[in-house]
Amino acid sequence: MRSFINKTIATALLLVFGCFGILTFSACTYIGKKLPDETTLNLDGYELVLYDEFDKDALDLSIWEYRQSGPRPLRDGFNHPDQVSVNNGNLVITGEYLNGEYGEGWYAGAIRPIERYAYGYFEIKCIPNDSPFFWSAFWLQSNNSYSHDLSQGGVNGAEIDIFESYKTNLFGLENAIFSTVYCNGTNRNPDKIDKERVTKVYVPSLRTDYNTFGLMWTEEEYIFYVNGVETGRSSFGKGTSTQAEEIIVSLEIPKKVLLKKDVTTQFTVDYVKIYQLRK
Repeated sequence: MRSFINKTIATALLLVFGCFGILTFSACTYIGKKLPDETTLNLDGYELVLYDEFDKDALDLSIWEYRQSGPRPLRDGFNHPDQVSVNNGNLVITGEYLNGEYGEGWYAGAIRPIERYAYGYFEIKCIPNDSPFFWSAFWLQSNNSYSHDLSQGGVNGAEIDIFESYKTNLFGLENAIFSTVYCNGTNRNPDKIDKERVTKVYVPSLRTDYNTFGLMWTEEEYIFYVNGVETGRSSFGKGTSTQAEEIIVSLEIPKKVLLKKDVTTQFTVDYVKIYQLRK
């Protein structure tokens, strides 16, 4: 009987893992160990067009602008420029509960370069926030990404999440990052946002040390990197985006924040680099 119960529990757990796409050991890429067909980053032919080490007294508004200040639709809070600061050579985006300009609630922030970019290599060196519910992200977005008619299966605009990091102790995801491509127009349902989860990567030092997360965006595919090592590639949809897109650094607020109001969490960024092919 005990053996039967144990087998039943094990089967149930496997079903849960399968149904919800939970990161399992077989799906992990362990940075620091040799990867199958390991490919390292090669930037021959590229030139650095944006490099901010955040070594000034404040955010350089000749390079950056604040993104989506105000209430966040379908999110439990607000974005505000005051949540973005530069301290000791780092960009810091803070999530916290305030009675602020937009009212009482959870506040966070996001920035993007003033210029949009198409193709190239995009990299961030950072430490994601160390609390649940809020999550850190470095991602690209087009105005067309979610429109069935405009996105055209991603060719005319896609969302490319270079990395997202959700802090949770559930199923070993505490030190995992995810890379995902979103677009619309790959099927006949205009209300369905299509996506491909390209990588799930376990980074042991994710919340204690700086790591780099990068994307090589070419006319053929998206190639994702962690610490200069390739972790996955994709040409999801009908091909890679041909449109210049905004490059976003953000601390995201979920639909509901279930934290005590005295909790503060921070996304810390050492630098952002953008490379383009030499002309």
